[in-house]
Order: sequence, then C-alpha cells, then structure tokens
Amino acid sequence: MDHLKNHHNLGKLKPLNTMSTVNDKMRIYHRYLGFFLTGIMAVYSISGITLIFRETNFLKYDKVINRELKPNLGMEELGKELRMRDFKAESETDEVVTFKQGTYNKKTGAAVMTRKELPYIMDKLTNFHKADTNKPLFFLNIFFGVSLFFFVVSSFYMFLPHTSVFKKGLYFALAGLVFALILIFV
Repeated sequence: MDHLKNHHNLGKLKPLNTMSTVNDKMRIYHRYLGFFLTGIMAVYSISGITLIFRETNFLKYDKVINRELKPNLGMEELGKELRMRDFKAESETDEVVTFKQGTYNKKTGAAVMTRKELPYIMDKLTNFHKADTNKPLFFLNIFFGVSLFFFVVSSFYMFLPHTSVFKKGLYFALAGLVFALILIFV
C-alpha cells in the first residue's frame, strides 16, 4: 500500500526553493573555480609576498653585466643606454664615470654594472604578478581579479540567509571591510 502512496506522490513534486537553487549553483561554481585557480592563487600569493620586499635585497643576488656602448656618451644618453631612470653619476674623471651600480669607460665605451636580481623562478613569478597592458598576461590578471571578485560575491551564497552561520558571516564580512578601510586610510 505504501508503494502506491509513494508512486502517487511522485507527480506532485514540491517546487524548488529558488534561493536554495541559486545558493546550490553558486556553491558549485565557487568550489570548482576555486579548485581550478589553486595553482594561480599559489603563484599570486608567493609573488605578492616577494613583491612586498622589492625595495630590499631579500632573496636577491648580485649579477654583473658587461655592456659595450658608444664611447663619450653624455649623461642623459648614458642613462638611456643603460636603461636607468633618474641616472646620476657619483663621480667623473676624464676616462671613467662612476654611478651607483657600476662604471662607464668614456674612452672605450665599456660599462660594467652590478644589478640585484631575484632568482630566475622568483623573477618570472613576480613579473607574472606585475603584468600590465604591454604584456599578454594581463588578460590572465583580469580573469583572476574578476574571479576573486566572484569569490567575494559567491561567499554570501554559501549559506542560506535565514541561518545563524550566514548572519555571523555578515558580521565577519563587515569587520573585514572596516579593517581594510582602516588599513587603506590610516
């Protein structure tokens, strides 16, 4: 008899709660996009931490660079040839110009510079992080930024609005927003 009763109820399915359906879909998108982006999130986190120390010598080593330039370059031309912004000579004789990173022999055109560089892998990671519109990777940076914003929005769909977890989550989100604003403006 129960068998007939259950069969009879199959035709009378309850309408799905639309909010629950949206929440379920957002959770699925959030989960799989999160899995997909784990590699790139690791790259951005490591390179971002490294970039915090970009003005220091943290992880950097000295790389000696020898360049053959034209003899008797003026200071402005020398700065351009060496690709150094705000180039400034520390001292100058008839033969040698000494600057912070090295020397330039005016007679021979030989320039010797010492530059601080990150190891190859770290350099690639940080350049990936800093990609701008002049590099093809900037599309990936835009995709990643949009994905992070999706994570922000979709996190509010992880729990139904009437639950206590959701309400507590709103307090934490508000606290995080206030904390971010304090860091930005103070």
